[in-house]
Amino acid sequence: MNSTHTKKPIAITQGDSAGIGPETIAQAFRDAPELLRGCFVVGELATLRRAAACIEGPGHPSLPVARLAHAQEAWDMPPRCLPVLALPGLPGPQPWGQVSAEAGRAAAHCVQWAARAALGGELAALVTAPLHKEALAAAGVDFPGHTELLQAEAARHAGVPLADMPVRMMLANDELRTVLVSIHVSLRDALAAVTFGNVLQTLRITHAALARSLGRAPRIAVAGLNPHAGEGGLFGREEIEVIAPAMAQARAEGLDVRGPYAPDTVFMRARATRARPGEFDVVVAMYHDQGLIPVKYLGVDKGVNVTLGLPLVRTSPDHGTAFDIAGQGVADAASLIEAVRMARALAA
Repeated sequence: MNSTHTKKPIAITQGDSAGIGPETIAQAFRDAPELLRGCFVVGELATLRRAAACIEGPGHPSLPVARLAHAQEAWDMPPRCLPVLALPGLPGPQPWGQVSAEAGRAAAHCVQWAARAALGGELAALVTAPLHKEALAAAGVDFPGHTELLQAEAARHAGVPLADMPVRMMLANDELRTVLVSIHVSLRDALAAVTFGNVLQTLRITHAALARSLGRAPRIAVAGLNPHAGEGGLFGREEIEVIAPAMAQARAEGLDVRGPYAPDTVFMRARATRARPGEFDVVVAMYHDQGLIPVKYLGVDKGVNVTLGLPLVRTSPDHGTAFDIAGQGVADAASLIEAVRMARALAA
């Protein structure tokens, strides 16, 4: 079947087959058919058939799995159907809840295929289901997670060194957005990554990405590294010697950058609620946990991970593989559904 639809489809990678990714994908196609129209799964047929079977139950009839020959055929699929573009050579479903090199290899291969298709202009966006970092490492994958793997694919496609394809992680929900200076490194290495160049680059990437989606210059708050943002140098001098100079340069370039603020209060000030709008559109945090804990505390069901700086749209749910509940049919697809919703908005 050759689709005549002119819009590009959205690819969803299957994630680690031992985790909840495949079953949340199946649940999303079942429960949000209008939103998922024109989406398809990059993965392995038996893995997705097992996922569809595990969400069956009272009031939930079986979800048919359709094999696609081409990505564009996703637009021709009926609602409440699970369209799969099956990649050759992928291992079948791995045991639920166990770290597996085979599952890691399959998950990485799906991401690489989808990234190359997106970079080649075949896809509107890419949504990635969770993978497991230990499984990736067991499979011999050189990158610790999605962000770094996608960065490498984009750099290869552009023919530039990795350093010339800087990316950043943003976690967002309806109430709060945060962007990280460093991502998947040890805390010791994260502290060393708080440099003038890295902070300024993060501010530039954040401004460019949000200016496109908001249609105006974003109000960027910057979290300090130290307690109370260093308290004038009493608790550390990074704010004075590194962060403030990077912010001054960003302001000289026309960016709306404010701070550095005490990290224990800036996220509350940026949070938008029904009672009041947030003071800022986004908070730039100095390291992984500083920025992600506040967003995840508000609820992982609405959080979306967005990779900024790539020449493609990539989103992901903000939870992991949840090996402890995989295969039980109880995983919540809300964050994946939100990731698809945001991917559509960013690709529009």
